[in-house]
Amino acid sequence: MSVPDAPDAPDASVESLYPFLYAGPTDLEAVLAAVRRSTAEKAEEIVALRREVLDRDGARIAACARVLADAFASGARLFAFGNGGSATDAQDVAALFLSPGFLPDGSGGGATVPLPAFALTGDVAVVTALSNDVGFEVVFARQLAASGRAGDIALGLSTSGNSRNLVAAFEEAGRRGMTTVGLAGYDGGQMAELGTVDDLFVVPSSSVHRIQEAQTTVYHVLWELTQHALVRHGAPAGSDFS
Repeated sequence: MSVPDAPDAPDASVESLYPFLYAGPTDLEAVLAAVRRSTAEKAEEIVALRREVLDRDGARIAACARVLADAFASGARLFAFGNGGSATDAQDVAALFLSPGFLPDGSGGGATVPLPAFALTGDVAVVTALSNDVGFEVVFARQLAASGRAGDIALGLSTSGNSRNLVAAFEEAGRRGMTTVGLAGYDGGQMAELGTVDDLFVVPSSSVHRIQEAQTTVYHVLWELTQHALVRHGAPAGSDFS
């Protein structure tokens, strides 16, 4: 009669993140206290990181939003892209810019302008066809080559800044005269060295989780400031630039 295998030992990386789960006999009150402490620490980390990004890049984010507003007012379309969790963020960027809503101006008003925005991660047939037939590094560049035009906007998100398909996409966007915006983490990676990213916002952290949380704040602020800039352009509520 066989004896069931013993449970695998916890992965060291998981144990380092949640040491209170592997500290011996379970003390429920101690575990709950540790969870509360861990949650509070993570919340404090992201607040501090967002403040650091604002202090360092706030003026550049506002300037970038004015550039985006000028581009949209001239008929530009936005193409967003990224891998993994950043692919989900790219789809969130497209939905945010495309969907009409209301600015948080405290009055319940402030209707926003729906803007033409697309995620290059959403068409599974296109992504898998390019990956299978050519190579994964071209999945965004080929789509920009087919659909992008001078004056359009390419917005790419990466935690490392080193994704080869983002590098290729920004190079293609630069060749086509597109406005380029990048969001990266760590020290910006290759995206910081390209010379083809007009505005690069780097979240100075080595935590993927904190980077993506801060990037979410950056692109929501970009959207909000772009909307305010479009109002100054004289765009009426509900205008469609598509």
